[in-house]
Amino acid sequence: MNFELDSGYLEIQRQARELAASIEPLAAEADASNEIHPAVLTALQTSGLSDLMVTSEHGGRSERLDPLAICIVREVLMATSSHLDSLFALQGIGSYAITVGGSPAQRTLWLPRVAKAKSLAALALTEPDAGSDLKAVTTEIESTGDGLVLRGSKSFISNAGSAAFYVVFAKEDSAFSMVLVPADMKGVSVTPTPELIAPHVLGDVHFDDVILPADARLGQAGQGMDLVLATLGVFRVSVAGAAVGLAQAALEEAVRHTRTREQFGRPLARLGAVAQMLADSWTEVEMARLLTYRAASLAKENPAASLHHSSMAKLAASEMASRVVDRCVQMMGRFGLIRDSKIERLYRQARPMRIYEGASEVLRLGIARQLTEEVQ
Repeated sequence: MNFELDSGYLEIQRQARELAASIEPLAAEADASNEIHPAVLTALQTSGLSDLMVTSEHGGRSERLDPLAICIVREVLMATSSHLDSLFALQGIGSYAITVGGSPAQRTLWLPRVAKAKSLAALALTEPDAGSDLKAVTTEIESTGDGLVLRGSKSFISNAGSAAFYVVFAKEDSAFSMVLVPADMKGVSVTPTPELIAPHVLGDVHFDDVILPADARLGQAGQGMDLVLATLGVFRVSVAGAAVGLAQAALEEAVRHTRTREQFGRPLARLGAVAQMLADSWTEVEMARLLTYRAASLAKENPAASLHHSSMAKLAASEMASRVVDRCVQMMGRFGLIRDSKIERLYRQARPMRIYEGASEVLRLGIARQLTEEVQ
């Protein structure tokens, strides 16, 4: 068993590091913005890394998406800028239902632009009264003789107001379906959401009797939940990759500080309590990285069958990131509390990771259910 990345993954990692380094001077500014940062978007477009989010048939790199490659990129990008990481990740999260459920015409129209990050993607799932419980959505699709009518509202949607299209999850009769809605359709509007502790491009999206052609549906009627699960099967584990990158960046900030700052006649890193926190943090980061890479490798082979492994990785890595960054702030003392310093940004950015794409408590329920079914 080889635990090292092969040359292909190392090249992807190198490209991601090159991209991250190119926008590092802009990272603090971009991460403080709830609008798309033009220079960061341009850098992503120039890097070509968004082609990891699309199959080769439509301008991507490989015949099918590779969750491990996506994890490796998110690990690198999140260590520098949450804004850049989000831009990259959402190109896949917002378009994957088109990849697996779209018609040839839908794929041909949108996926080549997604691959070049010329069109930004958005996945519209959550609503004011539907978060973890997606079956509580009230946005609905009505089938008419002329096509479809979409009505309802989605809340806290990433890329809202900047996306070129929305992949919308909604009720249709007694089941759930997905439709592809261009952002410029009549009846589509966006309002701001409350600002988060870690700024993010977010908005509430409203669909006021949006008239769509029948072929706007993704997949078959009633296939919406399957498309959501397919998306999670590929991309949930990438949140774990981002969490590992965030924790690694926080740990490196703490190491630089504790190695050079002296108290009681010696560097902080040589004091017992601080040394213990450094050692525990490094150990936890490496444990989470191994679990994440394994889960991503399994998802590459069979995303649906390995979703519980992706859930375990996301749970472990996001919880780990919160613990590690908290320790790092503690090790840096008052210097860890300076507003807009890198460690302070990382501290704020770690907290939402335990909520989005599967809250920790919900993930534990699913993992436990899978365990009780597997054990004979």
